[in-house]
Amino acid sequence: MKHRIKMIMVITILLSLIGFSLFFPFLTALVFYEKNTNDLVAFLPISAGDTFQLIFTHSIHLTDVVEKYVVMDNHDMKQYEIVYEEFGIGMPSNAQEGETFVYENGKYHVKDLDNYFSSMKVRNGKTVSENRLAWESASPDKNTSGETHVVWLNDYFEPGAWFTLKVEELTLWEYLEGVKIQ
Repeated sequence: MKHRIKMIMVITILLSLIGFSLFFPFLTALVFYEKNTNDLVAFLPISAGDTFQLIFTHSIHLTDVVEKYVVMDNHDMKQYEIVYEEFGIGMPSNAQEGETFVYENGKYHVKDLDNYFSSMKVRNGKTVSENRLAWESASPDKNTSGETHVVWLNDYFEPGAWFTLKVEELTLWEYLEGVKIQ
């Protein structure tokens, strides 16, 4: 009888530990949710202070537009710069108060942006489907920048697909069910 009670206690403790490890958040990631759902489609491991870029080809003037973001401690995404080559629909023609507008190396830069997002609606291009996600891996010594990685969103999503982008803590279960962007 005592042996049976000990066995039940051990099994209960093991199941509790397994359940805890599966459902306890352990990894901060840039998460892509399908449309307006909580269905995790893909994720990129990321930390506070890390930067990433969303790059798309403008559907009218067919040149790249680069939106630059940094991950904040509270998991907001701060847009700090936009880079583009052509003026046109949707492109700023000047800087707002507190921002800087410069022309460098053949491109227009709107710097010092202070736009914060807890989530963003993002569409993988349909007409001109050349959207990319770029990020920099940390260098081993953390004092210099590492290698820049760029992936085509078409490698992970259908052209025209909509998603909600957030920075969140993932559980092991979510990690296993999503697709890690590499």
